[in-house]
Amino acid sequence: MMGETMKIAVSPPIQVGGSLFTPEQLATIGAALGTDAKIEMTPFKQLYLEVPLEQQMLITEELRRSGMEVHPAGFVTKSLIACNFCKGAEEAGLEVARRLNQSIAGIETPMPLKIGYAGCALGTSEPLLKDISVVKMRNTYEIFVGGEPKGLKTSIAQSLVSGLTEDQIVSVVTTLIQFYKDNAKGKEKFKKFIDRVTLEQLQQLIAG
Repeated sequence: MMGETMKIAVSPPIQVGGSLFTPEQLATIGAALGTDAKIEMTPFKQLYLEVPLEQQMLITEELRRSGMEVHPAGFVTKSLIACNFCKGAEEAGLEVARRLNQSIAGIETPMPLKIGYAGCALGTSEPLLKDISVVKMRNTYEIFVGGEPKGLKTSIAQSLVSGLTEDQIVSVVTTLIQFYKDNAKGKEKFKKFIDRVTLEQLQQLIAG
């Protein structure tokens, strides 16, 4: 119907240097939405744009042509929250992070899901405060689950599995997301879900 709006989530591509919008991309957002638009900066390193429902497809195409990623807002996996790749694209696993982002961003989930990536143990992207995180440890990868930054009792993510190769990352993370989708009770947060099903059950899941 005319006058209805919806929110879309916009982010820059995964790149060395972090979440960097170009001036041209910001100008594209401004031109596409107009002067009365509502733009929200989220904790997910995404911009939420409120757009007219009848123009959503056209605006999405414009934003993507300018090099930005566009995904659903709301109860979905967010775009990968990655580090700045300060050790360089190859050493920090930039291509691994890009493949992971393409595989997980925008999947419908019982509650919004934050997935992080750190290219080394410095963890500048705060991986232990994300629902699921991948951390590159020299030549292998470790996955952590159950981080929760909100509330007065912050929860630090626990190590789920280590010693993974880059070819195993996407499969393990998407398996965790699907298991959460299939077994969560209503709008159960991922941290509470893990506490209920136990870390050991998740480890058996990905080992099988």
